[in-house]
Amino acid sequence: MRRRLAALLIVPALALTASACGSDDDKGDKDKADPSASSSASNAAAPKPVDSASPMPAVKGAFGKKATIEVPKGDPTDKFVVHTVSEGDGSVVKKDDLVSMNFTGKVWKSGKDLGSSYQEGGAPQLITAGSETVIPAFSQALVGQKEGSRVLVVAPPAAGFGSQGNQQAGVTGTDTLVFALDVGDVVPNKVEGKQAAIPSDLPQIKADDEAPATISVPKNDPPAKLVDKVLIAGKGAEVKSGQSVTMQYSGAAWKLNEGKAKATLFDSSWKTGQPFSTAIGQGQVIAGWDKGLVGKHVGDRVLLVIPPAQAYGDEAKGEELPAKSTLVFVVDILAAS
Repeated sequence: MRRRLAALLIVPALALTASACGSDDDKGDKDKADPSASSSASNAAAPKPVDSASPMPAVKGAFGKKATIEVPKGDPTDKFVVHTVSEGDGSVVKKDDLVSMNFTGKVWKSGKDLGSSYQEGGAPQLITAGSETVIPAFSQALVGQKEGSRVLVVAPPAAGFGSQGNQQAGVTGTDTLVFALDVGDVVPNKVEGKQAAIPSDLPQIKADDEAPATISVPKNDPPAKLVDKVLIAGKGAEVKSGQSVTMQYSGAAWKLNEGKAKATLFDSSWKTGQPFSTAIGQGQVIAGWDKGLVGKHVGDRVLLVIPPAQAYGDEAKGEELPAKSTLVFVVDILAAS
């Protein structure tokens, strides 16, 4: 229905998702991109991970810095290798945990550098461990590791981008990939805290569960100006323009749901299996997000009521998002880097 962004983008051009999905209505309007994400897993089931296979790449360097990956001579096996190079002393990562992760990557055959989150302009990535929407080379490799570990991953196509490869990153459908992953902290999948009272003329929000929020729209006209009310005050760093911000969100159109105790959501990050990450303050999302989220803090829950001029204006985005819609969002800010 709407333009969709890759769930997470890795520098320089490596997408964590097996493929990024577009829509028939995508007109390439980058300055008003929809804050949502969609992805699909590899087109073949990943093999079960093993601890080693011959030949094996070597990983050098200290945890917390860009790794050096040495690929041996000879062809790789078809095995999906997940090998702990150095074990951390933190908690064990469980399936569905949201984990901060850094990476360095290489293509086995060509030796092509796939970049590193430690390079200039890079940032740690937030991954849902075991998620089917993220390539197994990342999501499956994290399950069972301890926070603070460095992990060597050898990913055949079925554990990477499948037979379609990743043209943007220069990965073919037959390439085996090699990664050094630094497992960071497990972070909350949503913000925690007591939610502040909301004035009766604004939408009421219930977002305590790890599921799309319930938004109740009052039976009155929406405000003419942007509302960016902090419902839960976080204790994290201030969000600055240009940062990559990771968040959970749910959104509804005001007029379409006016007077309803439970609005019909036109989108929610909870439906994708992955939090949404985007550069903020840079025109990558609608203006109401850029203006309403810059200056907030990691750990904040924010109610956004966005007038049409700072959303999609006169453009309809489907039955659940008519033209001239005032938008209502509840946004949990999980991380910013």
